[in-house]
Amino acid sequence: MGKILEKDIKNVLLTKEQIEKRVAEMGKQISEDYAGKDIIMVGILRGAAIFYADLAREISLPVHMNFMAISSYDLSSISSGAVRINYDLEEDITGKDVIIVEDIIDTGLTLKYLYENLEARGPKSLKTCCCLDKPSRRKVEFKPDYVGFEVPDEFIVGYGLDYAQKYRNLEYLGALKEEIYRC
Repeated sequence: MGKILEKDIKNVLLTKEQIEKRVAEMGKQISEDYAGKDIIMVGILRGAAIFYADLAREISLPVHMNFMAISSYDLSSISSGAVRINYDLEEDITGKDVIIVEDIIDTGLTLKYLYENLEARGPKSLKTCCCLDKPSRRKVEFKPDYVGFEVPDEFIVGYGLDYAQKYRNLEYLGALKEEIYRC
């Protein structure tokens, strides 16, 4: 990875190897929990795309891949609290086993909204899977079913997570220098 993006990283929180190991463990757990079933994985674009792809390859069951795009941040570093669905599912989830795959849960506002929205569509089961959990920022009661890592209250980028659409392609997760997002 070029030094252009890396100069903005304060420190690496999780290495590529740590992420790969944990994603494999999560895929194995989901495969065991859903043994004998088909699942619909709903990836939340764009942040979860890399995690979603890696996780799907670690699941040893039939996986129906579907996506949604939602927004609550726009180009700022602070969630607006207002969630907007920009791209909805193309598949009916009524009576099906569904897992929402998200990059990070911090305030919980976005994931709680999304969970309630999909739950109203009548799935057989609905669970959530997040690469990262930042419970120190939670504004609503919400606990994901599958969590890769609990992380500190830092602005985290890499492995799909961005700031102003940059840094998603870093292969690790790092804390962004404060002067980058507080300008």
